[in-house]
Amino acid sequence: MTQPPPPQYTYAPPPPLNPSDQRLWATLIHVGGIFFGVLPSLIGYLVTKDRGDFIRQHTRAALNFHITLLIAYVACGVLALILIGVFLAFVVEIVAIIFGILAAIAANGGQLYRFPISIEFIK
Repeated sequence: MTQPPPPQYTYAPPPPLNPSDQRLWATLIHVGGIFFGVLPSLIGYLVTKDRGDFIRQHTRAALNFHITLLIAYVACGVLALILIGVFLAFVVEIVAIIFGILAAIAANGGQLYRFPISIEFIK
């Protein structure tokens, strides 16, 4: 008696999101970045980058911005030894909140947003 061949599993790419869902997810990722830092941007990029061009551009921009902020926070931690880092960390947090809100408003309106002080780590 021969055994039947094993079933063939194929990978199907996820279906693209409709434009309103892309705007919603982009807005949530930007707002989540205000509260949770780089984590929502990273998860959003890994999960939704293949679901549409709009969401890919927003999650990539948010991830690059939050990695840049992470580097700034590390520099502020080092500079905290001479007390200037405490004040700079406060400034970095204010900048993160302002640019996160501006990006969320642009994403909700269906516009692309480019962070002015972001290093392009992911292209």
